[in-house]
Amino acid sequence: MRSFGTPKKYDKAAAYARIARYCAYQERSPKEVRDKLRSYGLTSQEVEELTDRMIDENYLHEARFAEAYAGGKFRLKKWGRVRIRMGLRQHGIADSLIEESLAALDAVDYRATLQQLAQKKAASLTAEEPLLRKQKLVAYLLNKGYEPDLVWPLVETTLS
Repeated sequence: MRSFGTPKKYDKAAAYARIARYCAYQERSPKEVRDKLRSYGLTSQEVEELTDRMIDENYLHEARFAEAYAGGKFRLKKWGRVRIRMGLRQHGIADSLIEESLAALDAVDYRATLQQLAQKKAASLTAEEPLLRKQKLVAYLLNKGYEPDLVWPLVETTLS
């Protein structure tokens, strides 16, 4: 049975084995790896050494993580570029890599997804007041992370 008290401490070799499995399972950001290594009770120097080793052995790759994160959040959660950008920034990814990963999203799929989300949400809105329906639809799409300059014209055509 797992206890939820203090986390277990690992030596450097055991921590490496665990973090290698952690990174092999799915793409991870360097921030996630550092946080996990710190939770193993390693010193800052050991954390940096193991993180560098993970990068050298190609377990950890920032650009690969950024592209996988952006593609996954768009395809699976239907997030827009704004929300994906914020998520990548929280992971400590460089702005240049963020822009590259967002540029890799297909523009046609992006607009089609936005259109589908707008139509589905518009159909589910029950408010009789047109202004209230528009407000709710705009808030929903902006919360999903889509750009206002794409949302407003779409809402005008969807609800008219």
